[in-house]
Amino acid sequence: MNGYDSSEDHQPVTWFRGHPVFAAHLIVAGFVLSMLVTTIFDAFRIDHLLDWLTFSSSLVLQGEVWRIFTYGFVNHPNIPFAFDMVIIVLCGREVERFFGRRRFFLLYGGLYLLTPLLFTLIGRWWPISRAGETGAFGLFIAFATLYPNVPLYFNILAKWLALIFVGLLTLMAIASRDVTSLISLWATVGFAHAFVRHAQGHFSLPSFKLFEKKPKLRVLPDLPPKKISRPSLEPEPAMAEVDALLDKIARSGIGSLTSKERARLDAAGAELTKRKR
Repeated sequence: MNGYDSSEDHQPVTWFRGHPVFAAHLIVAGFVLSMLVTTIFDAFRIDHLLDWLTFSSSLVLQGEVWRIFTYGFVNHPNIPFAFDMVIIVLCGREVERFFGRRRFFLLYGGLYLLTPLLFTLIGRWWPISRAGETGAFGLFIAFATLYPNVPLYFNILAKWLALIFVGLLTLMAIASRDVTSLISLWATVGFAHAFVRHAQGHFSLPSFKLFEKKPKLRVLPDLPPKKISRPSLEPEPAMAEVDALLDKIARSGIGSLTSKERARLDAAGAELTKRKR
């Protein structure tokens, strides 16, 4: 069995006298309380008030939608109810420890609402009524799917015990021609088994991208062209003119240059000095 995980979601909801209290225990406490209230209503002959809580597909289709959620709170005291509570405590606790509290609530919520929603869909042609706790057998199927080789009663493995119960309940429904029980049984078994296998990563649900938003293309305004700064090109000094002045100096001396020629020679010299830097 899976031990306590460090995540808070896998931890007990609370502790009572050193014993861990899981969400499965709280569910059982709620159903036991509803059984006590139902017993009091039966004892004082006011059980007709419970008719407002039971499920009826025809009444749900007329607008009394709350019956989908309240049908499980009408529980008369009997042996099958006691067995269901034991299954929720034992199997539900282990399933919760494995998946965590949130996913456990998803599983049990799906099991609780599956049957009334399914019967509401077919209730227009086939009126159905029911009351009482549901979902315990689905938790047992989930447990057997998680731990198929765990020995249970008389050392029978969980997977074989699940197959025996499913087969026996199927034959009982067929023999009594109870189609509604047969539909509820196989819907519950299929949902619990598929939920666990999906959570274990054995298959994935198809994704429908009907409402996927496509990325919007935004047209940017035309940006002005960047101005490329080019270095100003200054005219190079006429090297031929400088060479001629140097030849004149070589022939007649520097004193032979006129003031204009001397200024031109000085300017050429300054320009060459600047380029060397």
